[in-house]
Amino acid sequence: MTVRSVDALQVRLLAEELADLLTDTVHGGASVGFLAPLDRAVAVAWWKERAAAVAAGDLAVWVARFDDRLVGTVSLAFPDKPNSRHRAEVVKLMVHRGARGLGLGRRLLTTAEEFAAAAGRTLLHLDTESDSPAERLYRSAGWTRAGEIPDYAASPDGVLRPTTLYYKSITR
Repeated sequence: MTVRSVDALQVRLLAEELADLLTDTVHGGASVGFLAPLDRAVAVAWWKERAAAVAAGDLAVWVARFDDRLVGTVSLAFPDKPNSRHRAEVVKLMVHRGARGLGLGRRLLTTAEEFAAAAGRTLLHLDTESDSPAERLYRSAGWTRAGEIPDYAASPDGVLRPTTLYYKSITR
């Protein structure tokens, strides 16, 4: 299993594979901002749109491959305000349903944390659907629960669900 960062051109070139991962994640019930059924063309377009943020340095993206298949991704979003340059948001941590249970989610999360620390970021934050499998990952990785917001986002089946906010202080 390999995890590597990708630049803007690579995001565009990998958009089809990343779209397959996104649609698998949504169709598996994970709340990552999309409703099911997720049209593959919409997913491809969404990933291609991320390339501009990567090129601008506002987003860092990593992909994971296993047996030459793209099976996971994680991103860090960097705020553009001067008073928030010390933090970043973990976004779109996804692992293909066929690759779960191999420690890939933890490895992707650790990769993002290590990159953030090396880049001088001292605080990470994220939100995740409350009571989801992802929440267990974050707790076990030392993230601190900050609170819950009811009816925050619709799950892929359209039902409003709460989200839990997490943060983690990091150092080099």
